[in-house]
Amino acid sequence: MTWSVDEIDYGAIDVSRVRPNRTLFYLLTSASYMESGSDTYAGNLARHYADTPEAAGWLRQHWEREELQHGLALRRYVEHVWPEFDWEAGYAQFFGEYEKTCNDDNLESSRALEMAARCVVETGTASYYRALEAASDEPVLRDLSRRISSDEVRHYKHFFRYFNDLNGRERQGRFKVLGVLARRLLEIKNDDAEIALRNILRVERGRDDIPAAEVAALNSQCSTVVRRNLPIEMTIKMLLRPLHLHARVERFVHRPLVAMVSLAILR
Repeated sequence: MTWSVDEIDYGAIDVSRVRPNRTLFYLLTSASYMESGSDTYAGNLARHYADTPEAAGWLRQHWEREELQHGLALRRYVEHVWPEFDWEAGYAQFFGEYEKTCNDDNLESSRALEMAARCVVETGTASYYRALEAASDEPVLRDLSRRISSDEVRHYKHFFRYFNDLNGRERQGRFKVLGVLARRLLEIKNDDAEIALRNILRVERGRDDIPAAEVAALNSQCSTVVRRNLPIEMTIKMLLRPLHLHARVERFVHRPLVAMVSLAILR
């Protein structure tokens, strides 16, 4: 690990700058839930790469631990700023739903193509935390978001290297890779955020019957904040790398990709 959660000075949080921002509360809490449940998905992914020991070992020994640290660091931030919220109760309900979605059915059959898919996911998370950093002027949150985003970029580099190594053997064509990237880009706005937000609202309101329309509306509200602060150039650059395009081709597809990413990631 490049940093420890113990390095974060939660006592220095300027609560007055962030506590009134309810949308930021939902963004941070939902992110803390998804990161805290990442060990379940990491285990599935490590088993998927059992015949690639270096990748499986890195997933278990580094990626999983760092993702869990992200969840813990975000949880501590939420509990410091909004101590009245029962984080544990909401997470227990969230995980009961989330773990059912963590199965091998969501993995690509090709080892190389799954690594390409992971590049898309890491692009999304790195961009998300960069957007959170830009969305707030609270110093501790900005520092924490920057640390997590840097981790996600570093994770991306590992997945990208494993993709290159595996694809050197599999020889998956560029069109197949493009298909995976496009599909995962369109799926990046998946059910996980809505599962998290629904269970946050359940704890807040003390009841289970939260209308789906209200969850969708809240998700859209949160997405608007991220969209306004999305580092689009960084996002495009990371998405294109697995295609290994010539610089001239990258320039040609840049503008339509900006429109596609803006629409797909946060539609």
